[in-house]
Amino acid sequence: MTEFPDPSAPEPIPPATIRLRVLQTTDVHGHILPFDYYTNTGDRPYGLARLATRAAEARAAAGAGNCLLLDNGDFLQGTPLSDLTAQPGRGWRGRHPVLHAMNLMGYDAATLGNHEFNFGLDWLRKTLGQARFPLTCANAVTQPGATPVQDQTLLPPYLILPRRMRDTDGHWHSLRIGLLGLLPPQITTWDHAHLCDRLTARDMVETARAWLPVIRAGGADIVILMAHTGIDPGPDRPMMENAARALARLPGIDAILAGHSHKRFPGADHTATPGADNARATLHGTPCLMAGFAGSHLGQLDLTLTRTAGKWRVRDHRASLLTAAGAEPCPRLCRALTPAHAHTLRLTNRPLGHGAAPLHSYLALLRNDPATQLVNDAQRAALTEALADTPHAGLPVLSASAPFRTGGRGGPAHYTDIPAGPLRLRNIADLYGFPNTLCGLLVTGAELRDWLERAAICFHRITPGAPGQTLLDPGVPGHDFDVIDGLSYSIDLTQPPRYSHTGQILHPTARRIGDLCHAGQPVAGSDRFVIASNSYRAWGGGPFPPLAGTALIHGNPRPIRDLVADHVARLGTVTPSARATWRFAPMAPTTVEVETGPGLRAYPQEIAALGATDLGDSATGFARLRLTLPVVTAAQRQPPPHALANPATETYIPSREVGAGRHLANPVRSGRKQP
Repeated sequence: MTEFPDPSAPEPIPPATIRLRVLQTTDVHGHILPFDYYTNTGDRPYGLARLATRAAEARAAAGAGNCLLLDNGDFLQGTPLSDLTAQPGRGWRGRHPVLHAMNLMGYDAATLGNHEFNFGLDWLRKTLGQARFPLTCANAVTQPGATPVQDQTLLPPYLILPRRMRDTDGHWHSLRIGLLGLLPPQITTWDHAHLCDRLTARDMVETARAWLPVIRAGGADIVILMAHTGIDPGPDRPMMENAARALARLPGIDAILAGHSHKRFPGADHTATPGADNARATLHGTPCLMAGFAGSHLGQLDLTLTRTAGKWRVRDHRASLLTAAGAEPCPRLCRALTPAHAHTLRLTNRPLGHGAAPLHSYLALLRNDPATQLVNDAQRAALTEALADTPHAGLPVLSASAPFRTGGRGGPAHYTDIPAGPLRLRNIADLYGFPNTLCGLLVTGAELRDWLERAAICFHRITPGAPGQTLLDPGVPGHDFDVIDGLSYSIDLTQPPRYSHTGQILHPTARRIGDLCHAGQPVAGSDRFVIASNSYRAWGGGPFPPLAGTALIHGNPRPIRDLVADHVARLGTVTPSARATWRFAPMAPTTVEVETGPGLRAYPQEIAALGATDLGDSATGFARLRLTLPVVTAAQRQPPPHALANPATETYIPSREVGAGRHLANPVRSGRKQP
């Protein structure tokens, strides 16, 4: 018997395949034009103008309708173009240069990174109003609810982008692409001064788990997670900063765009990361992409979508990172930013003073560093002035700062190198590249010792006499190495680090810091000091605790960069030097190897002063040095000073006039209690 189809039954939907291309930028940090405002040189091999050319080529190859261009956050901060020109009070009245460029490139959507909050919430809201593309972020919360889906959020927690796309047979289909944005919950710590009582942040994994079913129920055919977070190889834990691996294990995610850590995936940065498959570009089986930083790469994720049972699914994928190097900068974008670029040059080329000798950061992790000393002097001068005629005026004032450009993930050119001669605003921006503000903290001797233990984690443990040891831990950024001016102390490298790079105790009995003295006298745990620090550190940035929550006695809303500029202008002529603050503790002479910028070779006398041997360049372009520990420079051969410098005058005054911790006329040992 012949069977005939039921004429009332719906016709079966034929199978279809769509190739969707997702392009990603992340951690652009204001790098738009191929120009370095710190060194005043052009034709740099990075930046959004070069990536605009790559993106146009990738879109054309995929078909504009089948391509999305997305940004993963940290786009509004990072260069003088974004941090000076685009900020109030700098004379620029045009559109924000970064958003102007992104609008011209035709971004489909973006999420926020932690650095978007560096200039305040009101500024951020106003500035984002210039974007001609939608933004999303699910865990930046203005009014918490009982669950994440009941929160009131700063931006829409998710987006569903309706798109018409052509399949491989030439037929058009309507797709609804869900985008969920997330950022590190540590924003409320790092920008506490801006966000306190105004914004909270939820755990990324908790937030994603709650919102994914909602996005699917809202009709999303596929869901892409735009997570401004890196790939932490360690175990899952609440409120993770780098949670991409934990997020990848959640059901309902078709792809993850990661960022924040300035690393690349797929790539050598994560060859040994559990669950990371570089060949397949997956985290625990979920396609993942992370495209470096500063406009170094354009991420390209090609998803092959098939429709089965009326639903679209990712059947296959391919991922690649397209380098900006070699791409011609987009002429249209460059022309559009010419006025902002010219304004930035006028600002950054403004002379402030004169440098009697070069300032650089090539050796900032090996010796007392004149560039770090200059920042510490400026901070301490500003805080000393602010505390005059206050109950804290009699306490000794210290200052903590770290070198900010020490290679690392920034590469062999990521160092400060300021020649002798005119000191301009661009040189100060090079020296202090972040918009942190000044904080004054009331601290005890015990807290100072702990502070220094956390700073000293940048060094590997060294076995005396063993050959071939590497001194610096590449997993710890140089900007964690705070030097506390006004003290003298030693660092014992034969001890293991007490803390991890996230501030967790690794070795409870380890103590690297020894001989801790102030004005020539040992520091007791109950001694009290005032210390100048930056807002990021004071509120718990890096491996440090948030001392500002209980110890803050002064806050200055001006960026520290401006305070350093003022300090240089007052001095007129800066003669770079560094006090003998820290040194490596004595040990049996041991050779170690370090990497630094090849620009150090312009200063052969400084290599000679370390007794170092130049071993040539590494495979990644860093200069390799071999030196013998402990390093003893000419300055460190002198006994530690028994007086404090007055940074406002650059003269020395007897320690008795300033006070020296427990040697004050009325010693105070009550910890946090203020006088």
